[in-house]
Parts: sequence; C-alpha cells; structure tokens
Amino acid sequence: MLTYPAGVEFRCALVGLAGRPNVGKSTLVNRIVGEHVTITSSRPQTTRRRIAGIAHGDGWQLVLADLPGIQIPRDGLTRRMAESVSETLADVDVVLLVLDGTQSIGGGDRASAEAAFAAGVPVIVVVNKVDGVPPERIAASMQAAAELGPFAELHPVSAKTGDGVPALIDDLVRLAPEGPALFPDEARSSDPVRLQISELIREQALRRLRDEVPHALTVVVEEYDPPTRRRAARIEASIYVDSKSQQGIVIGAGGAMIRDIGTSARPGIERIIGGKVMLELRVRTQRGWRDDPALLDRLGP
Repeated sequence: MLTYPAGVEFRCALVGLAGRPNVGKSTLVNRIVGEHVTITSSRPQTTRRRIAGIAHGDGWQLVLADLPGIQIPRDGLTRRMAESVSETLADVDVVLLVLDGTQSIGGGDRASAEAAFAAGVPVIVVVNKVDGVPPERIAASMQAAAELGPFAELHPVSAKTGDGVPALIDDLVRLAPEGPALFPDEARSSDPVRLQISELIREQALRRLRDEVPHALTVVVEEYDPPTRRRAARIEASIYVDSKSQQGIVIGAGGAMIRDIGTSARPGIERIIGGKVMLELRVRTQRGWRDDPALLDRLGP
C-alpha cells in the first residue's frame, strides 16, 4: 500500500513511453492498465498515434501515452509520428524508457534515451522481456541500461507475464505530481471509439498479413451507428493499401482473408462498444497514402 505525505490526497501523471520499435511498449501499457487498450504485434513500428491508456488506483491515476518507436522519418506518416513523439515528451510528467532485455543496447535505444532524458522530467528505465532471459543476462542488461543516463528508477519487468510491473506502478505513482484526475474512473482509453475500432481491425490485419503488406496498410472507420437495445451496432470500415496487388492479398482467395480479419476483430470491438456489431470491411487502393495530408488528417494525430 502506497503512503503519501500529509496533505496529499491524489496523484495524477501523464506518462510517456519512449523506446525503439518492438521493445514491448504497447504490451506494457496494456499490462499497467489491465485491459487491451493499444495495438500489439510482433511486427515493429505498429504504434502510430499517441494512444493513451488510463490506469486507476486508490488515490492515483496514470495516463499512459504509448509513443511510436523513434526512427528516421521517411514519408509524411513517419514525419507525423516523429513529431508526435517530440510533442508528447514536451508535456509529460514522467518518461518510461523501455528497452528489450533480450537484445544488446543499440543506436535506436541510445536515440530513445537521448530524447527521454532531454524531456527534463524523471525517467524510469524499464528492461522488458526478462521472462525469457537467464539471471546473468538480466544483470548485464541492467548494468548497460544504467549507463544510458541519470535515471530516477531502474526496473526489470516482463510485460508479458506481469513480473515486476506492480513495483514499477508504485514508482510511477510516487513520482506523479499531486493533482486531480484527468479522466473519469471508468475510462481506460482517451481515444474516440472510431479510432479504437480502427486500431483493433488494423491489429488483426497485421497479425495475419505479416510480411505481405508491411506498413502500407491503415484503417478508417467510415460509418459508425452505436448499438441500441434492439439492434446491433453497424460499422463500415475501409482498409487502405498502396497497390492493387496488396489489395488482392488483403481480400484473399474468395474473400477469406478479409472475412478472417473481421471475425477476429469483432470480439474486441463488441467489448469496447458494449454490444453486438455488424461489421462491413472494404479494401481500397490509394497509392502514396502515407504522403497524403488529407488522408493522414482523417487517421487522427
């Protein structure tokens, strides 16, 4: 049980998760929140937006911004992703610098650390994925992580199993400033419903398509009619790809792939909206969509 100094009634922090792609930031957000609020995939660089998961406890709230992995911008989409990292780190109260404990520290980790420590707020360094690492390797990873900068705390964790996460949450709450909650008790994500739906569909597409359609895929919810007591919700969504060949892959033979994506996404969508859903998916080709400002605006920040 956390104890606060006399007179402190509530703590609330905006926490930014920094790190190179595929170190497990999204899985860690979901673990801290206790629900699936952000897309996870074995593919690197799947997070595109400043998705906020919201964790609640007795006398505290943590608003977690799952940032895109730091990388060199190569098109309009990745430029916006890089800008979102800088903008969010300028506003946070605490930074979680997440490293992959199964790999040696490299240039991407050092670039992430530079951005994290430049934010001018407490930095907690997290060595993730320790469930698959022998003890001597964990000790070496912790020592290397400690040399990245003047950290406030250093934690070995497994976002997959939850090991070490309660102690991490305790330190996050301890470093959170005193202040009112930013969201109501029932909130688990700050994203609009349409954006949460589009991310769930994209997650299922990425899990099935792997290398066939790399980052040339995004999802836009075109129509959303919420559920009522008498009828299911109606959702029409478009999956955008770069080429006709990619469109054929996403549709699949006889429409099998697109049906599988919709079937797999439906349970998560129904959990979010609190009712049954009729989901209609289309696949559209739009060459160069990652450099199309109008479409990028529709995709959110």
